[in-house]
Amino acid sequence: MDNIYLEYIFTITPKEPATEILIAELGNIGFESFVENENGVVAYVQKEMNNTHLLANIFILNSDEFVISYTKKEIAQTNWNAEWEKNFTPIQVDDLVSVRAPFHNNPNLKYDIVIEPKMSFGTGHHETTHMMIQHLLKLDLKNKKVLDMGCGTGILAIFAEMKNAQPIDAIDIDNWCYLNALENVRRNNCNDISVFEGDASLLIGKKYDLIIANINRNILLKDMQTYANCLNDKGVLLLSGFYKEDIPVIDIEVIKYQLKLETFIERNNWVALKYNKL
Repeated sequence: MDNIYLEYIFTITPKEPATEILIAELGNIGFESFVENENGVVAYVQKEMNNTHLLANIFILNSDEFVISYTKKEIAQTNWNAEWEKNFTPIQVDDLVSVRAPFHNNPNLKYDIVIEPKMSFGTGHHETTHMMIQHLLKLDLKNKKVLDMGCGTGILAIFAEMKNAQPIDAIDIDNWCYLNALENVRRNNCNDISVFEGDASLLIGKKYDLIIANINRNILLKDMQTYANCLNDKGVLLLSGFYKEDIPVIDIEVIKYQLKLETFIERNNWVALKYNKL
Protein backbone atom coordinates (compact mmCIF):
# COMPACT_ATOMS: atom_id res chain seq x y z
CA MET A 1 0.00 0.00 0.00
CA ASP A 2 1.34 3.46 -0.90
CA ASN A 3 2.37 5.77 1.92
CA ILE A 4 0.28 8.91 2.32
CA TYR A 5 2.17 12.19 2.42
CA LEU A 6 1.36 15.70 3.56
CA GLU A 7 2.46 18.58 1.37
CA TYR A 8 3.31 21.78 3.28
CA ILE A 9 3.54 24.92 1.14
CA PHE A 10 5.54 27.60 2.97
CA THR A 11 5.48 31.23 1.86
CA ILE A 12 8.51 33.10 3.23
CA THR A 13 9.39 36.83 3.37
CA PRO A 14 12.24 37.58 2.99
CA LYS A 15 13.10 34.28 1.39
CA GLU A 16 16.77 34.06 2.42
CA PRO A 17 18.29 32.93 4.68
CA ALA A 18 14.99 31.74 6.19
CA THR A 19 14.39 29.09 3.51
CA GLU A 20 17.72 27.40 4.15
CA ILE A 21 17.17 27.43 7.92
CA LEU A 22 13.60 26.13 7.59
CA ILE A 23 14.67 23.23 5.36
CA ALA A 24 17.36 22.24 7.87
CA GLU A 25 14.91 22.33 10.78
CA LEU A 26 12.20 20.40 8.92
CA GLY A 27 14.73 17.79 7.83
CA ASN A 28 15.64 17.19 11.47
CA ILE A 29 12.05 16.24 12.36
CA GLY A 30 11.42 13.85 9.48
CA PHE A 31 10.42 15.85 6.40
CA GLU A 32 11.69 13.88 3.42
CA SER A 33 11.82 16.17 0.41
CA PHE A 34 11.90 19.85 -0.44
CA VAL A 35 11.27 21.89 -3.57
CA GLU A 36 12.23 25.58 -3.48
CA ASN A 37 10.21 28.08 -5.50
CA GLU A 38 10.08 31.86 -5.89
CA ASN A 39 7.82 32.24 -2.83
CA GLY A 40 9.50 29.82 -0.43
CA VAL A 41 9.55 26.05 -0.26
CA VAL A 42 7.26 23.03 -0.58
CA ALA A 43 8.03 20.27 1.94
CA TYR A 44 6.79 16.68 2.23
CA VAL A 45 6.36 14.46 5.29
CA GLN A 46 4.66 11.09 5.77
CA LYS A 47 1.17 11.49 7.21
CA GLU A 48 1.87 8.97 9.96
CA MET A 49 4.42 11.42 11.43
CA ASN A 50 1.92 14.27 11.54
CA ASN A 51 0.50 15.47 14.83
CA THR A 52 -0.69 18.77 16.32
CA HIS A 53 2.80 19.43 17.71
CA LEU A 54 4.79 18.57 14.57
CA LEU A 55 5.94 22.15 13.93
CA ALA A 56 5.91 23.31 17.54
CA ASN A 57 9.70 23.35 17.90
CA ILE A 58 10.55 24.85 14.52
CA PHE A 59 12.38 27.95 15.72
CA ILE A 60 12.32 29.88 12.43
CA LEU A 61 8.49 29.86 12.38
CA ASN A 62 8.50 31.99 15.54
CA SER A 63 11.22 34.40 14.44
CA ASP A 64 10.39 38.10 14.29
CA GLU A 65 12.81 38.54 11.38
CA PHE A 66 10.66 36.68 8.85
CA VAL A 67 7.02 36.31 7.89
CA ILE A 68 6.26 32.64 7.23
CA SER A 69 2.85 31.19 6.48
CA TYR A 70 1.89 27.75 5.23
CA THR A 71 -0.91 25.56 3.98
CA LYS A 72 -1.00 21.77 3.86
CA LYS A 73 -2.82 19.07 2.00
CA GLU A 74 -2.79 15.30 1.81
CA ILE A 75 -1.44 13.53 -1.26
CA ALA A 76 -0.72 9.93 -2.21
CA GLN A 77 2.88 8.85 -2.69
CA THR A 78 2.46 8.51 -6.44
CA ASN A 79 1.15 12.05 -6.63
CA TRP A 80 3.99 13.23 -4.38
CA ASN A 81 6.51 11.79 -6.81
CA ALA A 82 4.76 13.49 -9.69
CA GLU A 83 4.74 16.81 -7.84
CA TRP A 84 8.44 16.51 -7.07
CA GLU A 85 9.23 15.77 -10.70
CA LYS A 86 7.05 18.64 -11.89
CA ASN A 87 8.72 21.16 -9.57
CA PHE A 88 12.35 20.09 -9.89
CA THR A 89 13.39 21.87 -13.07
CA PRO A 90 16.75 21.21 -14.77
CA ILE A 91 19.32 23.99 -14.82
CA GLN A 92 22.24 24.96 -17.02
CA VAL A 93 25.42 26.74 -15.95
CA ASP A 94 27.16 28.95 -18.51
CA ASP A 95 25.72 26.82 -21.35
CA LEU A 96 28.32 24.17 -20.49
CA VAL A 97 26.93 22.20 -17.54
CA SER A 98 23.48 20.70 -17.16
CA VAL A 99 22.14 19.55 -13.80
CA ARG A 100 19.05 17.43 -14.09
CA ALA A 101 17.08 14.58 -12.56
CA PRO A 102 16.91 11.15 -14.23
CA PHE A 103 13.49 11.94 -15.73
CA HIS A 104 14.72 15.07 -17.59
CA ASN A 105 15.94 15.02 -21.17
CA ASN A 106 19.68 15.39 -21.74
CA PRO A 107 20.33 18.82 -23.31
CA ASN A 108 23.66 17.53 -24.66
CA LEU A 109 25.92 20.15 -23.14
CA LYS A 110 29.60 19.47 -22.53
CA TYR A 111 28.91 18.20 -19.00
CA ASP A 112 25.75 16.43 -17.88
CA ILE A 113 25.19 15.79 -14.16
CA VAL A 114 22.25 13.59 -13.19
CA ILE A 115 21.16 13.73 -9.57
CA GLU A 116 18.18 12.82 -7.44
CA PRO A 117 18.51 15.22 -4.52
CA LYS A 118 15.80 13.98 -2.15
CA MET A 119 16.57 15.77 1.14
CA SER A 120 20.19 16.59 0.35
CA PHE A 121 21.46 20.10 -0.37
CA GLY A 122 23.04 20.75 -3.73
CA THR A 123 20.79 20.59 -6.76
CA GLY A 124 22.57 23.43 -8.52
CA HIS A 125 19.54 25.66 -8.01
CA HIS A 126 20.99 27.34 -4.95
CA GLU A 127 23.30 30.26 -5.70
CA THR A 128 26.26 28.76 -3.84
CA THR A 129 26.26 25.47 -5.76
CA HIS A 130 25.79 27.30 -9.06
CA MET A 131 28.79 29.57 -8.35
CA MET A 132 30.99 26.68 -7.25
CA ILE A 133 30.31 25.00 -10.60
CA GLN A 134 31.36 28.25 -12.30
CA HIS A 135 34.64 28.26 -10.38
CA LEU A 136 35.31 24.61 -11.22
CA LEU A 137 34.66 25.28 -14.90
CA LYS A 138 37.68 27.61 -14.96
CA LEU A 139 40.09 25.22 -13.21
CA ASP A 140 42.34 22.58 -14.74
CA LEU A 141 41.51 19.57 -12.56
CA LYS A 142 43.29 16.81 -14.48
CA ASN A 143 44.85 14.39 -11.97
CA LYS A 144 44.22 16.83 -9.11
CA LYS A 145 43.40 15.37 -5.70
CA VAL A 146 40.13 16.96 -4.58
CA LEU A 147 38.07 17.22 -1.39
CA ASP A 148 34.35 18.11 -1.49
CA MET A 149 33.62 19.02 2.14
CA GLY A 150 29.93 19.13 3.04
CA CYS A 151 29.18 17.38 -0.23
CA GLY A 152 25.37 17.17 0.05
CA THR A 153 24.17 15.41 -3.10
CA GLY A 154 27.77 14.96 -4.27
CA ILE A 155 27.22 17.24 -7.24
CA LEU A 156 30.54 19.10 -6.98
CA ALA A 157 32.57 15.93 -6.48
CA ILE A 158 30.83 14.41 -9.50
CA PHE A 159 31.62 17.47 -11.60
CA ALA A 160 35.25 17.39 -10.45
CA GLU A 161 35.57 13.82 -11.73
CA MET A 162 33.99 14.84 -15.03
CA LYS A 163 36.83 17.37 -15.26
CA ASN A 164 39.34 14.52 -14.77
CA ALA A 165 40.21 15.08 -11.13
CA GLN A 166 41.36 12.00 -9.24
CA PRO A 167 41.15 10.79 -6.53
CA ILE A 168 38.25 12.67 -4.91
CA ASP A 169 36.95 12.51 -1.35
CA ALA A 170 33.37 13.63 -0.61
CA ILE A 171 32.41 14.11 3.03
CA ASP A 172 29.16 15.05 4.76
CA ILE A 173 28.18 14.85 8.41
CA ASP A 174 24.53 14.10 7.55
CA ASN A 175 23.66 10.43 7.04
CA TRP A 176 20.97 11.22 4.45
CA CYS A 177 23.45 13.28 2.43
CA TYR A 178 26.05 10.53 2.70
CA LEU A 179 23.65 7.91 1.35
CA ASN A 180 22.33 10.26 -1.34
CA ALA A 181 25.86 11.16 -2.47
CA LEU A 182 26.71 7.44 -2.77
CA GLU A 183 23.60 6.96 -4.91
CA ASN A 184 24.41 9.90 -7.18
CA VAL A 185 28.05 8.86 -7.56
CA ARG A 186 26.85 5.48 -8.84
CA ARG A 187 24.23 7.13 -11.05
CA ASN A 188 26.90 9.19 -12.82
CA ASN A 189 29.23 6.18 -13.24
CA CYS A 190 31.99 7.79 -11.18
CA ASN A 191 34.94 5.57 -10.30
CA ASP A 192 37.33 7.93 -8.48
CA ILE A 193 35.08 9.32 -5.72
CA SER A 194 35.14 7.99 -2.16
CA VAL A 195 32.20 9.13 0.01
CA PHE A 196 32.52 9.36 3.79
CA GLU A 197 30.15 10.22 6.62
CA GLY A 198 31.70 12.55 9.17
CA ASP A 199 33.27 15.95 9.81
CA ALA A 200 36.67 17.64 9.55
CA SER A 201 38.18 15.15 11.99
CA LEU A 202 38.37 12.74 9.03
CA LEU A 203 40.93 15.01 7.36
CA ILE A 204 43.84 14.40 9.72
CA GLY A 205 46.90 13.52 7.64
CA LYS A 206 45.15 14.10 4.30
CA LYS A 207 46.48 16.33 1.51
CA TYR A 208 44.63 17.81 -1.47
CA ASP A 209 45.31 20.04 -4.48
CA LEU A 210 41.79 21.48 -4.32
CA ILE A 211 39.41 21.78 -1.40
CA ILE A 212 35.76 22.69 -2.03
CA ALA A 213 33.83 23.75 1.07
CA ASN A 214 30.27 24.93 0.53
CA ILE A 215 29.16 25.11 4.17
CA ASN A 216 27.81 27.75 6.51
CA ARG A 217 30.07 30.52 7.75
CA ASN A 218 30.49 29.32 11.33
CA ILE A 219 31.61 25.83 10.31
CA LEU A 220 34.03 27.27 7.77
CA LEU A 221 35.61 29.53 10.39
CA LYS A 222 35.88 26.67 12.90
CA ASP A 223 37.53 24.28 10.45
CA MET A 224 39.63 26.74 8.41
CA GLN A 225 42.94 25.71 9.97
CA THR A 226 42.23 22.07 9.16
CA TYR A 227 41.47 22.92 5.53
CA ALA A 228 44.66 24.97 5.25
CA ASN A 229 46.77 22.18 6.75
CA CYS A 230 45.33 19.73 4.21
CA LEU A 231 46.07 21.92 1.20
CA ASN A 232 49.17 21.22 -0.90
CA ASP A 233 51.51 24.04 -1.90
CA LYS A 234 49.99 26.05 -4.76
CA GLY A 235 46.66 24.47 -3.88
CA VAL A 236 43.24 26.09 -4.32
CA LEU A 237 40.54 26.58 -1.70
CA LEU A 238 36.98 27.31 -2.85
CA LEU A 239 34.62 28.61 -0.18
CA SER A 240 30.89 29.36 -0.30
CA GLY A 241 27.77 29.19 1.84
CA PHE A 242 27.73 32.79 3.07
CA TYR A 243 26.91 36.35 2.03
CA LYS A 244 28.99 39.15 0.53
CA GLU A 245 28.95 40.93 3.91
CA ASP A 246 30.78 37.94 5.41
CA ILE A 247 33.83 38.24 3.14
CA PRO A 248 35.90 40.39 5.58
CA VAL A 249 35.54 37.96 8.50
CA ILE A 250 36.26 34.97 6.25
CA ASP A 251 39.28 36.72 4.73
CA ILE A 252 40.75 37.62 8.13
CA GLU A 253 40.70 33.96 9.11
CA VAL A 254 41.98 32.55 5.82
CA ILE A 255 45.00 34.84 5.44
CA LYS A 256 46.36 33.51 8.75
CA TYR A 257 47.29 30.37 6.84
CA GLN A 258 49.17 31.85 3.87
CA LEU A 259 46.23 31.85 1.51
CA LYS A 260 45.40 34.79 -0.73
CA LEU A 261 42.01 35.73 -2.15
CA GLU A 262 42.24 35.70 -5.95
CA THR A 263 38.65 36.23 -7.04
CA PHE A 264 35.03 35.82 -6.04
CA ILE A 265 31.69 35.36 -7.75
CA GLU A 266 28.52 37.00 -6.46
CA ARG A 267 24.96 35.85 -7.11
CA ASN A 268 21.97 37.38 -5.30
CA ASN A 269 24.26 38.52 -2.48
CA TRP A 270 25.68 35.01 -1.98
CA VAL A 271 29.38 34.67 -2.78
CA ALA A 272 31.91 31.98 -3.69
CA LEU A 273 35.57 32.78 -3.02
CA LYS A 274 38.71 31.36 -4.61
CA TYR A 275 41.89 31.32 -2.52
CA ASN A 276 45.37 30.27 -3.62
CA LYS A 277 47.94 28.84 -1.22
CA LEU A 278 51.16 30.84 -1.45
